[in-house]
Amino acid sequence: MPAGLLAFVGPPEPFGENEIGPEIFQTPCVFGSGDGCFNRVSLLMVLAAVVTVVLFLVAFRRPKLVPRGVQNVMESIVDFIRNGIVLEVIGHEGLAYVPFLTAMFVFIFVSNIFGVLPFINFPATSRMAIPLFLAVLVWFIFNIAGIRAHGLRYFKESLFPPGVPWGLYFLIAPIFFVSDFIVRPFSLSVRLLGNMFAGHMLLTIFALGTVYLAQHVTQEGVLTQLVAAFSVPALALLIFLTAFEILVAVLQAYIFTILTAVYVGLAIHPAH
Repeated sequence: MPAGLLAFVGPPEPFGENEIGPEIFQTPCVFGSGDGCFNRVSLLMVLAAVVTVVLFLVAFRRPKLVPRGVQNVMESIVDFIRNGIVLEVIGHEGLAYVPFLTAMFVFIFVSNIFGVLPFINFPATSRMAIPLFLAVLVWFIFNIAGIRAHGLRYFKESLFPPGVPWGLYFLIAPIFFVSDFIVRPFSLSVRLLGNMFAGHMLLTIFALGTVYLAQHVTQEGVLTQLVAAFSVPALALLIFLTAFEILVAVLQAYIFTILTAVYVGLAIHPAH
């Protein structure tokens, strides 16, 4: 196993002689214990937040008329969120949400990209706490946006859309309540978690498989040499999956951000 991967994943502690259990998904404490345990996931979450803040500070602390380097990258991200997501999905009423959506996009991307960085190899969003926290935060924001735009009438317009025969409201209102106020945060969190967890597991399996197959190179025998030959395509597939995981990291940050914008837009314009 690569040293960085071993350092961050750590050996499992089986509960039986030849068995392993759910403890392989537990991460040891960096410091503290019990309810005060600060583990690797907590550390990566804080690190992702710090990286996000530092990127914005470095980019815009002393902005130049002709952007270069980090400023150019961050301005491109802000322009993309503003013009490609907010104005297209919400409209001019959504310009106030550009800072939040941009910060959330960068934070999720940084948390995702940790999964392919050497000596880390662990996306912070592959644990439920962070996606769920972000989804609950989005839930509060789009509901507050709807209340600010329409008052308490927002709930009436969301559950009882105009133009529907009154008899159908007994069927439609519960469906809208479940889909708009319960399923949305759940689907946001599960989508991000599932994609990053699956990608992390695939990279881990192929990395360990490549190392295992390569160990047969120095061993004698036709069979062992044949087994070792499979380490080459395994390594090639690992490189491909790593590149694909970078794409997934960007895509999942984009999907989470644009769905947030969609929910805010629907809250501001519930009749549409």
